[in-house]
Amino acid sequence: MKKKRVLIDADACPRQALIIAQTLCRERGWECVTFASYNHQIGSDNHVTVDSGPQAVDMKLANETRAGDIVVTQDIGLAALILGKKGMALTPHGMIFDPERITFHLEERNEKARYRRGGGRTRGPAARTREDDERFAHSLQFVMERGK
Repeated sequence: MKKKRVLIDADACPRQALIIAQTLCRERGWECVTFASYNHQIGSDNHVTVDSGPQAVDMKLANETRAGDIVVTQDIGLAALILGKKGMALTPHGMIFDPERITFHLEERNEKARYRRGGGRTRGPAARTREDDERFAHSLQFVMERGK
């Protein structure tokens, strides 16, 4: 039987979320694999480095994902690919991507991009809080239990 895995899109993953994921994986005997471009220094025992081309990390991560894997990413497009491969995906803030709602998230992302291309401004992410860390830890534990 293959070892259960958590794969992390580490290019944009907050450090605290990375530490939480590594700790939970160690405690539960799961493999934790980080993916980042060579421009990022990631503290991980199991790390995959890719070139800095556009979407290089996302494509490598998507290609490496197998059914039952959990992927931590902020990228909605990557999350959609992961769900299509029968994996599970959540953000470093603890939002679990649901196959029933992924189309809505993709449409929302496209509308915001269109708005920005037209000169509009959208808000960036809020500063990370302890509540974000707690929500992420709870959500990751939840999907790990579901993935047993």
